[in-house]
Amino acid sequence: MISVLFAVLTAISNGSASVLQRRAASTVPDTQAMHLSLIGHLLRQKVWLAGIGLVIVAAVCQAVALATGPIAVVQPIFVIELPATLLIAGYAFHTRLPATAWYGVAAVTIGLAIGMASAAPGGGTETVHGLSWIPALILTGIFEAVVITWAVRLRGNLRAALLGLAAACGYALTAALMKDAVAHLDKGGGGFVALVASWQLYGTAVAGLGALFLLQNALQAGALVASQPMLTLGDALISIAYGVTLFGESLRTGWWLLPEFGAIALITVGCVELARSPLASGGSPAPSRVR
Repeated sequence: MISVLFAVLTAISNGSASVLQRRAASTVPDTQAMHLSLIGHLLRQKVWLAGIGLVIVAAVCQAVALATGPIAVVQPIFVIELPATLLIAGYAFHTRLPATAWYGVAAVTIGLAIGMASAAPGGGTETVHGLSWIPALILTGIFEAVVITWAVRLRGNLRAALLGLAAACGYALTAALMKDAVAHLDKGGGGFVALVASWQLYGTAVAGLGALFLLQNALQAGALVASQPMLTLGDALISIAYGVTLFGESLRTGWWLLPEFGAIALITVGCVELARSPLASGGSPAPSRVR
């Protein structure tokens, strides 16, 4: 399935980008938090620019995934971004992952499998009908305002967690707008002209830049263990909400909610454990040779 393949490629690119951006953002002084000067500081760091390069790759892969599959299928797959990144980093730098990190990989992988099998997401339309975007954007704006206002009053990991959630909402909105925009390529035979003329395309750019700004502040505010689980799970769950409410996609409910909540718990535990890994947090673990 093309959508699943490109969703996996997106997850790998995004996970790698998060680790690189965390290493760069952790060097930014607190005085630059929530200011545009933070981006100016990061632009002078090669490691951050490398992360942005991977973000661009991820955006292209995500567009293909969303154009060929339901948002409720594509976005939850992104929870594998952190375990995939750590496995690749461990192999590339000849560093053994601790046993607890392997438990995290297993928890995220099994949780995703259980969640997807239980929810069985699917169906829906390729575009958003009528004026459905209006209430969705209003509710999203209110949610973001509340979370960001709460976050700026805090410090450390609590701020990082809330800003990670705000960034997750921004990325979920970006995905929903992107899916609606890409659908214009086939809508009415307008092709590329219809895509460029759609407001959703420009909404995607604005939402994506806003989410990127919030993510940089989340990474600057505290440890990856605080922001990454909120970012990963928040993106998946909010994207599912957009898929159901805007695109009419379906999920199993009833008693299926029990394994679904169990899957969320497994993924949460796995993300927290993985985010503690030195490879994810930017530390320098002692290398060990892999045979």
